[in-house]
Amino acid sequence: MPASIADRAAGIRHVFLRDMTMQASIGVYAHEHTSTQRVRINVDLGVEDSPEPVGADELARVVDYEKVANSVRAIVAAGHVRLAETLAERIATACLVDKRVRLARIRVEKLDIFTDAASAGVEIERHQRDLSTNR
Repeated sequence: MPASIADRAAGIRHVFLRDMTMQASIGVYAHEHTSTQRVRINVDLGVEDSPEPVGADELARVVDYEKVANSVRAIVAAGHVRLAETLAERIATACLVDKRVRLARIRVEKLDIFTDAASAGVEIERHQRDLSTNR
């Protein structure tokens, strides 16, 4: 489990999706281009906490994790990627479109690669400021 990214003093809330498991067309080898394989994706977002008082029970004031999950599903379904790193970057970029998301930590794991390991993959962390310096 990644280190906590929630920080009340900094006004950051932790929004997450745990262990999304789906079939993906991913890999560099020829046999990976002709079939899908299981991947597990974890998304951790550091989101600006609303200054509104607790009890303002409205979806519009928060990052909707269903929209995040649907975005992840769409990115995975969009077609073949060679690298887990590429998939992670695409997911992070999509999450950071919402300016309230200050950071996105994405883990992509290929689950059936090695018989003696539960998974192999990558974890990245991207910040809103990373996007502004690349524009």
